[in-house]
Amino acid sequence: MKIQLLGLTSVLALSAGAAIAEKNFNRIASFAVVQNMSAGEDQSRETSPEIIAATEDGMTLVYTDSPLGVLGRIDITDPKSPKPLGNIDLQGEPTSVVVIGDIALVGVNTSESYVKPSGELRAISIKTGEMLASCDLGGQPDSVAKSPDNSFISIAIENERDEDLNDGILPQNDAGFLAMLDVTEGIPSCDSLKTVSVTGLAEIAPSDPEPEYVSINALGETVVTLQENNHLVVVDRDGEVISHFSAGSVDLENIDATDERGALIFTESQKGRLREPDAVAWIDETHFATANEGDYQGGSRGWTIFSKDGSEIYESGASFEHAIVQIGHYPDKRSDAKGVEPESVTFDVFGDTPMVFVGAERASVVGVYDVTDPKAPVLEQLLPSGVGPEGFVTIPSRNLLVSANESDLIEDGGARAHVMLYQYEDAPAAYPHITSEGADTLIGWGALSGMVAGEGRTIYAVNDSFYGYQPTIFTIDASTKPARITKATPVTRMSRPAQKLDMEGITTDGEGGFWIASEGRTDRVTPHALYHLNAEGEITQEIGLPQELMSVEMRFGFEGIARSGSTLWMPVQRDWADDPKGHVKLVSYNIETNEWGAVRYQLDGAEGGWVGLSDMAIYGDHAYIVERDNQHDYRAKTKKVYRVALEELVPAPLGGELPVVSKELVRDLLPDLTSTGGFVLDKVEGLAITSDGEAFISTDNDGVDDHSGETMFFSIGKLNAPS
Repeated sequence: MKIQLLGLTSVLALSAGAAIAEKNFNRIASFAVVQNMSAGEDQSRETSPEIIAATEDGMTLVYTDSPLGVLGRIDITDPKSPKPLGNIDLQGEPTSVVVIGDIALVGVNTSESYVKPSGELRAISIKTGEMLASCDLGGQPDSVAKSPDNSFISIAIENERDEDLNDGILPQNDAGFLAMLDVTEGIPSCDSLKTVSVTGLAEIAPSDPEPEYVSINALGETVVTLQENNHLVVVDRDGEVISHFSAGSVDLENIDATDERGALIFTESQKGRLREPDAVAWIDETHFATANEGDYQGGSRGWTIFSKDGSEIYESGASFEHAIVQIGHYPDKRSDAKGVEPESVTFDVFGDTPMVFVGAERASVVGVYDVTDPKAPVLEQLLPSGVGPEGFVTIPSRNLLVSANESDLIEDGGARAHVMLYQYEDAPAAYPHITSEGADTLIGWGALSGMVAGEGRTIYAVNDSFYGYQPTIFTIDASTKPARITKATPVTRMSRPAQKLDMEGITTDGEGGFWIASEGRTDRVTPHALYHLNAEGEITQEIGLPQELMSVEMRFGFEGIARSGSTLWMPVQRDWADDPKGHVKLVSYNIETNEWGAVRYQLDGAEGGWVGLSDMAIYGDHAYIVERDNQHDYRAKTKKVYRVALEELVPAPLGGELPVVSKELVRDLLPDLTSTGGFVLDKVEGLAITSDGEAFISTDNDGVDDHSGETMFFSIGKLNAPS
């Protein structure tokens, strides 16, 4: 969907020319936190890094892991090669952590129930794991912050509500409060515990404040977010409330606010959307930034800078989300909720530049803003994170930014939870690889599947069935870095968006139009079929599969399409009912004679999950085929490009013996997939080869559903000979 861009005054500096001339953050390493489990532990359990901090020397990271009830530790002496240091068992649920020297101060939830909230602040030796002190906080802690001079700690005692009681509507019993404790050389003084009431301040449920997040400035003033109450409170060093005010609301324009469709349509609005801020961070002695994640009643999809007197200094509105849309990270299934959900915000100074880092939980993106002028922040970069960025730590002395990404998708067969490290360096921005930034309209995209080369460095790509109400052909200019989506052509039937397609392959017809391979799925009434489209994307011909194929149909069908003269070739992803184990078909269709045929292709063995085929392209005397497993991160073993000589692609009639072609390895893609410091993405789904032999690869981000949203689009060079 395309709309006119409105109000994008904080321009994302994505062009390669702009990036080369200045310093940028680039991801240098990813650490799967499951590595911190001891030998023999059940690694199928969920593990989740949430809030993260660093030792004073910047060489060790610690993070809270609520599902395991531990404090995790990572050695980053070499930040490009983080090493596990193991977990410290806390016998409770850690909620937040800060570090003074080499002592971790951890908020631990020990509550028996919602109506009996309790918790402790524990001082833990990071080196030995020894508990050095423990203070009863009188309630359930959430966020913990330390003062810049390390003299005291502030803790948001949330006493969170029971979301199953009365639909979670406030008020409920046990109001939250702010706790403050003196600290000496990293050890809290339990006798100094001071509780600060924030009851009676908010307009929403004043009797039941739920403090969510805290931050302390150089004056010793603590700002507290009351997320569910949509309120902000500033408290001085002595625990006196010096100001408080509503977080207010935002009128959002040009957003997608509807979830009941698979389409990116940014033409809706939400008036008076409550901010309901989560994280907060001081950016100087007067101003602080909030990440407006929202709760049940709100969520304004952006972030705000306030003065501590309550004045609104800056509001991002929909601009942050729009920038995320352009790099393909928009989570369409969250449209009717809170969109990209900015949940975390962090501030620090790198070089001479004051920066705010905004983490979008559902988009798995980190926005980097220059806040030299707090009234006019400039969005400099969007960084790819793991799934669900929750906490950040900055280490300016080492030019490092670190994200803790809480989502562990082990139960769904997805990526494990990761901590990611970024270096601030004199280098071009490595991400995004592909963007629609620069177009005169907002082009939303995601779930890229099959590709084909056009003229020059033009690439055409299709999205798959995730966007079932918006099948689209994207025109990509691959001559720039990042590559740019310049046009989105709807695929239509009788001038309306075509339904029941799962476009997994695209090739040109030699006359300005296209052939599309659609992967069928009978249980969802999606046919296995080929479609001929004109240059405008209108379907002009539909060709169903013959009975010889449909009688042995399985779920995983055509995953690509390539044309050699008058013959179309379609790789079938996995074996069908008549295939020998470990073999799949390359199916042919002659567009002149209407004859079908096939050969067989032997797959690599799977070390975990399954191995199948993705896209296919024909160049010179060979057909090039992507073969991949369905594994993520450190578990991935097979992400390869093979080639088959065209002279072997002689189709035999369906229903009889099929010849098995021989294959030749062209490239192992694992080094490419880890070259930007991330974990291996499972779905290598696009392959296009230009007329001069340059091959481009792309990955499918699953529409940012249980996925980081990251799309890799890169060249593997000229295909002269296998390497």
